[in-house]
Parts: sequence; structure tokens; C-alpha cells
Amino acid sequence: MNVKYMFSFMAVILLFLLAYAGVEAAGLQVVFGIIIPYTALAVFIMGFICRIMCWASSPVPFRIPTTCGQQKSLPWIKQSKLDCPDTNGGVVLRMILEVVFFRSLFRNLKLRVKEGGKFYYGLEIFLWVGALAFHYAFFTVALRHLRFFTEPVPFFIKILEQLDGFFQFGLPIVYLSGIVLLAAALYLCLRRMLSPQVNYISLAADYFPLFLIIGIALTGILMRYFAKTDVVAVKELTMGLATFHPTIPQGIGGLFYVHLFFVSVLLMYFPFSKLMHMGGVFLSPTRNMPCNTRAERHVNPWNYPVEVHSYEEYEDHFRELMIEAGLPVEKKE
Repeated sequence: MNVKYMFSFMAVILLFLLAYAGVEAAGLQVVFGIIIPYTALAVFIMGFICRIMCWASSPVPFRIPTTCGQQKSLPWIKQSKLDCPDTNGGVVLRMILEVVFFRSLFRNLKLRVKEGGKFYYGLEIFLWVGALAFHYAFFTVALRHLRFFTEPVPFFIKILEQLDGFFQFGLPIVYLSGIVLLAAALYLCLRRMLSPQVNYISLAADYFPLFLIIGIALTGILMRYFAKTDVVAVKELTMGLATFHPTIPQGIGGLFYVHLFFVSVLLMYFPFSKLMHMGGVFLSPTRNMPCNTRAERHVNPWNYPVEVHSYEEYEDHFRELMIEAGLPVEKKE
């Protein structure tokens, strides 16, 4: 059994204890409230830019778009314009469907075995729903948190909060995005642990960001609904970070610093992990290239001039040896 998730789980527990004990016992509010967040942001920005620049400068010697349909060819053969676009506009539309709706994941098939040993394929719809809910909830939570870094709060953030808290259960308002984020992250984590096929190929690095995001969502929910946190003091701290006039106000509990530390670790971990698919999807040659190989010739732009040895030169050099070996030659002398 793959128990690598235990390493990631214990790592997140140790991070929790480190931040909580560092604030409550050692009084390191400056370290966990100012130094680490600034360091995390710098690592995230520089790491993200470096990864993108590295990918952007990588050679693409072949036109290798992923195709799931008929390429444009003869007039009477119907082309699959979404799955095999031959124009830049078609590629843009395909990328929008991929980034916004995870179209390729929706088309993902799961192999199953019926009684009698017969194979059949079926849609893995729950994975698509879980991934879609996870990403949209994470995006909503991140946008909603901009209210702590802006003054006045932008109007679209206020509208988003009203939509997110539409199903009001009481006070404080229950934001659905936080609940959905926690539920979706738990589902994706349990799927990795309980599905034999996925568990077999999973590494500790696959579980770590999931446990970290679960920790972020859980500490955020605890602060909002159970362990009350001084929101005014929190905004004073975050506004100080945003305006580069950091300050540590009184009255903020250790749980907030744990939450902030988890976010900082996630930011530092982001550029060096599989989470970079957020930026890499736009640079993937299997997605961002039109499939027009029958209409245009793709020439490798990274080709450089090399010395070639023609067959005539080869034969001139080895003619006598070829004749002695009985090999046919075009010219006898």
C-alpha cells in the first residue's frame, strides 16, 4: 500500500505546530507575519517568471498538437474544428474551453472490467466535477480575500461576496466557496488515497499541496465561524503588507498566523511543483498550436546551419573500399 501521503500529512502537521508555537510560545509574530510572507511572495514571483521564461525558450521542433478529431483535409470530409483547429482563432477557442471548462478532463475515460472479462470505457464525471469545483472555489476565495488588501474595497469584490453568501444561514454569513473548497480538496485527496490506480502512481509531492490547501481552508473556516478573529486587526496587518509599511497589531491569535504561514508555504512551493500547470497550460505545444500540417510546412525555428556530407562526397571518399567490398557505386572512377 502506498503510504507516502503520511509524509506529506506529517509535514503539514509540523508546519502547523511550528507556526502556532512560534507565535504563541516564542512571540515570533514579526517572523510569521512580515518576514515569511514577503519572502514567500518574492520566491513565488521570481520562481514563476523563471519557469515561464524557461518553457517559453524551449525549442518546439515539431508541430505536435493533441488531436481528438478529424483534421482539415478534403472539402467533403467534415473537420472537427474544436478538437483539431487549423487556425489561430480555433486554437484560442480551444484554449478557452480547456482553461475555463476543463474540456479534456471532461472527455477523460475510465477503463472498467465487466463480468466475463469484457472491457468498457465510461466517463469519469466525478473527477471533472471535483476538479472544476476545486479550481473555481479556490479562485473565488482568492478574489474575495482581496478585500483585506484594498481600501476602498473594489465594487466587484462586494458583488462577489454577495453572490458567494447568497444562501445565508445566519451570522456570520456562510460563504459557499470556502465550504466547497474544503470539500473538493478532501475529495481529490481521498481519491488519490483510495483509488488503487491513482494511489499507485502518487508521490508525496502530489499529496503535500492538497493537505496544505485543506489546512488553509480549515483554518480559514475555523477563524470565521468558531475561533473569532479580530478582522480589523487582520486588515491592518494585511494593508501594512500591501503598502510596504508592515505592522503587527495586537489581538490577532495564533490561528491566523498558521493560516498565513500555510499560504506563504504554498506560494513558495508553487513554482517548483505541478501546480505550475496554471501557467504552463498556455505554453503547451500540444494545446497552443494549430493542426495545419497538411496546409503549411512547419520549419523548426531553432535549426542552425550544419555541415552536411552528401552521398556523392561519401562515395568519393570510400569508392575504392566500396568496390573492394562488392558494394554498388554510381561512378566507377
